Amino acid sequence: MIRRRDSLLEALEVFREVHPPISTVHALAFLYICENQGLNISELADLCRTTCATASRTAHALGRSQKRADGGFTPPLVEIRPNPKNPKGRVVFLTPAGSKLCDQLDALIADAAPIRAPARRAA
Repeated sequence: MIRRRDSLLEALEVFREVHPPISTVHALAFLYICENQGLNISELADLCRTTCATASRTAHALGRSQKRADGGFTPPLVEIRPNPKNPKGRVVFLTPAGSKLCDQLDALIADAAPIRAPARRAA
């Protein structure tokens, strides 16, 4: 039986196409950045429930081009900028490619239809 893929799985598959080394932390960080552009690394760490070091590595990974299965490269999804309020800090924003992916994911979620379980047979 073929069933429609649920929107969360579809969103993760789209994210994996764009950002091949996807991990749960990458996906969470990207989604939190989508919702809160301009987060600093410490805030991102708190939201992702991880350390500042892991949040920083994750943001930097999302900020690099990634090799695709076809041999091409994807553009960076985020940009890390100096924090205007703290000269030692950094803040994270979406790049145009990140905004495009965010819009794709929003559309998937908006178009989602619930998956209905098949009717059970009487025993």
